[in-house]
Amino acid sequence: LGPDSKNRDLIPERITIEDADLCPRYSARWFDVQVGPSPSWLAERLEAAGVRPINNIVDVTNYVMLEMGQPMHAFDLERLAGGRLAIRRTRSGETLTTLDGVTRTLEAEMLVIADARRPVAIGGVMGGQDSEISAKTTRILLESASFQPASIRRTSRRLNLRTEASTRFERGSDIGSTVAGLTRAAQLLEQIGASRTQDIDVVDVCPVPRTPLDLSLRGQRIARVLGLHVPAADVARILTGLGFTVRVQKNDRWQVTVPTFRPDVAREVDLIEEVGRHYGFDRLPTTFPILTTAQRAPDPRIDRDRRLRSVLAASGLSESMTFAFIERDAAGPFCPPGTDPAGIANPLSEKFAVLRPSLLPGLVDSCSHNRRRGRKDVRLFETGSRFTSEGEGRAVALVWSGGGHNPHWSAEHRSADFFDMKGVVEVVCSTLGIKDAEFVAGDTAFLVGGRAAIVRSGEVTLGVLGQLRPSIAETRGIPPGEEVYVAELDMDALGLRTPERELRAETLPKFPSILRDVSILVGEALPAAAVRGTIRSAAPASLQAIVEFDRYQGKGVPDGRVSLSFRLTFRSQDRTLTDDEVEAAMNIIVAALEREHGAQRR
Repeated sequence: LGPDSKNRDLIPERITIEDADLCPRYSARWFDVQVGPSPSWLAERLEAAGVRPINNIVDVTNYVMLEMGQPMHAFDLERLAGGRLAIRRTRSGETLTTLDGVTRTLEAEMLVIADARRPVAIGGVMGGQDSEISAKTTRILLESASFQPASIRRTSRRLNLRTEASTRFERGSDIGSTVAGLTRAAQLLEQIGASRTQDIDVVDVCPVPRTPLDLSLRGQRIARVLGLHVPAADVARILTGLGFTVRVQKNDRWQVTVPTFRPDVAREVDLIEEVGRHYGFDRLPTTFPILTTAQRAPDPRIDRDRRLRSVLAASGLSESMTFAFIERDAAGPFCPPGTDPAGIANPLSEKFAVLRPSLLPGLVDSCSHNRRRGRKDVRLFETGSRFTSEGEGRAVALVWSGGGHNPHWSAEHRSADFFDMKGVVEVVCSTLGIKDAEFVAGDTAFLVGGRAAIVRSGEVTLGVLGQLRPSIAETRGIPPGEEVYVAELDMDALGLRTPERELRAETLPKFPSILRDVSILVGEALPAAAVRGTIRSAAPASLQAIVEFDRYQGKGVPDGRVSLSFRLTFRSQDRTLTDDEVEAAMNIIVAALEREHGAQRR
């Protein structure tokens, strides 16, 4: 192929395809040319299509690409070394300066067009600067090939190099149009005076020839699918006009060869669709279809998500949907300790640089967006995927900012607090059949210490809840001083349990209940659930209910202590309890609290 070639005819053995999976067909032809500007009609048509005219040779390749959908590339034949071309995968350490002037390091598995010394083009993406067409070029090699779409897309994205050619190749090109593209280019080069007619064979290398797809088409099947009879003459006329080769057989049967430019036609019903569209859907009779509904067992995950959304909406939260791609800085505080967020190759912008490790960054941004637009009370939830070092998982996240209840004339305004969010999480757990959920104090990187809890069910961690750190909230646009409470639960940990729905009738109580209130001082770090558990274990069977109705820290309470108040309901099923019996039970309960938790009765 080089300048030392005495035989100006290309022979197929000098073009080799080393990987037929990535390049099933490679066609080429050489021309003696005179490089110059393109005629006005050609340049104007390219400009109208958004393509910048360069010179007559390159413009012809672009014109054929737009006209036929077949990308092409022209090499300066004198710059190709060794008299050969190889279509192969990249070798270790190879680089190539592409036509845009950037020197790129080629990764393994990328497809290149190489001469005897080095790569001269990235297959299907962009040519190299060393073999580009210049004003001094007199002989060119014109390439017209077919490449595997997945390989081109992967190479284009890894190099962050997207071209008109790669866009077409990654969507699939017609393997049967490579030679036709060269023929059309030869016509145009002669028409604009860039090359003279030469009797030169096209080099067409196709290691694994493709057999055209043959389909059998039945008239009876056409009538059954479309609901009307299409004359045999119309069937043959329509398909022939669309480029199909039709061989008529007897009894309203046809053998149809599908052209390579129609990869969408793979079954008999695809041919029937073509016949129906061109025969006219307006001719189809109006009939009601006979439908059969397959009975399938409901997907428990869909049922769980539906119940979850329903209970959260009933709790006053609005559903939000946010992007799975977020900023790296936003993801940092929400990553598990010692891990980094999963990055995205060639992100659209820095705002979409990583996959979210949690749903909370996007949900907090939605909260900030609503606050900036005048919403004082924002309660949102979202279900979706999150991505950590352990892989992809589903979660539900909640955010609450502003008032703890809807404004009402009968109630004073109260800001949302930890217990409002805790109440919503308790409702979620109850709805999903989790009866043993407990809230344990714990530290999390993005939550305020002392206002954070880990939600557990036995040995399984369900999630976290608490107040978002003010530094993070302000970074995401929340006004200073505004408290934001968040929660996130692992959907996989929540499981697919179905709450018990059995209804049981009970007789009305025959005997009255007796109420007793007890207030105690305990350490501020002691969970109220631990106190309730001690009361329950120490109390007699007549204890029916325990309700925590007050929690106080302030004047009269020593530092490091907190006052907890509980209302206890006692009732016997077979007699009326006496005050002495209830008082004895209270003394036993208080003694247990003093012994187990160092409590002091107020």
